[in-house]
Amino acid sequence: MAAVRSAFEIWPAIDLKAGRVVRLERGDPARASVYADGPALAMRRLAGCPRLHVVDLDGAFCGQPANAAAVEAILKASGASVQVGGGIRTRAAIEHWLGLGAARVVLGTVALEDPALVREAARAFPGRIVVAVDSRDGRVAVRGWADVSTTTALDLARRFEDAGVAALLYTDIARDGMLTGPALEATARLAEALSIPVLASGGVAGLADIRALKAAGTIAGVVVGRALWEGRFTLAEALEAAA
Repeated sequence: MAAVRSAFEIWPAIDLKAGRVVRLERGDPARASVYADGPALAMRRLAGCPRLHVVDLDGAFCGQPANAAAVEAILKASGASVQVGGGIRTRAAIEHWLGLGAARVVLGTVALEDPALVREAARAFPGRIVVAVDSRDGRVAVRGWADVSTTTALDLARRFEDAGVAALLYTDIARDGMLTGPALEATARLAEALSIPVLASGGVAGLADIRALKAAGTIAGVVVGRALWEGRFTLAEALEAAA
């Protein structure tokens, strides 16, 4: 049964690689577009945004924080509700980022490899744990999307139905960073099958995509990246489309 949601949420993405703000195509580190040399410009462009989705891409691949200084700068200066992900795979790392002011942490690899840790964290920090379900050809990918499991997105998501997680972040890897439109039907089906709020990610190309995701009625929000950074719409326009 789909979760009852209130306002449709816009989460602008700040993806960090070697300290720079980038977007990858389908998670491939060799196909990175650079939009800023550091987080300062990103925060200026996103000033006034109520939410930010910050990802340490290098950390996602190596399994430990690799852009900590940049993430910390965003947490100190943004004033937004920030969810942080990328390489967070221990209780200590979860506590570290929450202690530095992150509103939520996003757990991906450990959701598949150590679900007990995710459930424990969700109990300890109610409303502050997000499970990332990253799908490649219907199967969950982990470790910076480098490894593909045999587990389906729905099977993984259902493991946390009663865990008390704040949301589930669903990404269709084939669409991520490609501006080809979101996986609307797959995301809506997932949201309809779960009581956990589901955020969409990957493929948003324009305001029509945001409106379509909102119109589905069961999707809680969307992470927007390349389309925003490349000026296909402004932050104000995205927020208006979601209102």
